[in-house]
Amino acid sequence: MDLRIDPDELVTCMQCGLCLSACPTYRVTGDETYSPRGRIALMREVQDHEAPLTAEVIEAFDTCIQCRACEPACPSGVPYGHLIERTKETLTDRRHPRLRSLALRALRMPRLLRFGSSALALAQRARLVPKPLATRLGLPQRLPVRRSAHNTSGRDVYLFTGCVMDAWQRDVHHAAQRVLEAAGFGVTPTGDLAPCCGALHLHAGLRSESLGLTAAVDSALDPTIPVLVDSAGCGAHLKDHSSLTVYDIQEFLADHLDRLPEVTPLDLRVAVQDPCHLRHVQKVHPATRAVLRPFVREVAELDDDGMCCGAGGAYSVLEPEMSGQVRERKLDSINRLTPDVVASANPGCSMHLAAAGVPTIHPMQLIAQAIDG
Repeated sequence: MDLRIDPDELVTCMQCGLCLSACPTYRVTGDETYSPRGRIALMREVQDHEAPLTAEVIEAFDTCIQCRACEPACPSGVPYGHLIERTKETLTDRRHPRLRSLALRALRMPRLLRFGSSALALAQRARLVPKPLATRLGLPQRLPVRRSAHNTSGRDVYLFTGCVMDAWQRDVHHAAQRVLEAAGFGVTPTGDLAPCCGALHLHAGLRSESLGLTAAVDSALDPTIPVLVDSAGCGAHLKDHSSLTVYDIQEFLADHLDRLPEVTPLDLRVAVQDPCHLRHVQKVHPATRAVLRPFVREVAELDDDGMCCGAGGAYSVLEPEMSGQVRERKLDSINRLTPDVVASANPGCSMHLAAAGVPTIHPMQLIAQAIDG
């Protein structure tokens, strides 16, 4: 079967195995099938030797979190992210793509998404949402019923607000805007102008829809204005697929630390949880530490070398058992460090950890608290 993988990309893997220790699903299972090397071997068998797509083979592909931790560990530069994206696209085309597309349709309809989120929030208040279901869906403990409106303060930078994050965590965007304005930048939140970047669609194997949404973002925004993103997954996707000039917000502020006010640091020991798409794809995770240090008592490091937390976009919903096992390793690392709070620059990671009882917060919220005194 043709997985639509470029043969030149597929043969770059030398099967050395240096990726194994970086792979969260291999670390959890110890099974070669659940490693990048094992999955690439299966891709070759299916595409080059017409091996059947058995349930076991499909499960091996489905259980990849797409954290891409294997890429920096690989001495041969295997483009594993691209390989698994094309594989999942092919699998999705064979398995009810319309159903997945329908499930994600609200992401491109911001008013409907906000209405549905508010209705769900009211159901939460009325205790009509069973806790196991809320945990399975990765819902925040208290969804907002109402959201403060976005306000434009200038056109020095765009703040990309996206879809789910804008509906569920708009307070993070407001905090990010306060920090940028404290540094002297005029900010235009993108709001409904560019409601979805397509990152979740790509994770779901809906590549054409994903790239269409990314193209719509490109068309909606002025290409001369930098786009700052406070969601690591969205930022990685836009950097990979958009024609705009895109920065992670911590990356941008790390280059303008001298413009931020000097304040009394918060009396907190903060552990930094690196979202995979910030660490392995954008490779700008040191910026999070740089911008946090002036504003908190201590920035502490986890001892797991940036191991994935198991969130993976919608992965925690689609593969809850494996996701939970991966998260347990992250929780062990956090418990060994005993921080006051964990800072995560990705909404999926923060919600996934918060569902397990970890106090999480976005770095921009911490900095905004310190600036606000």
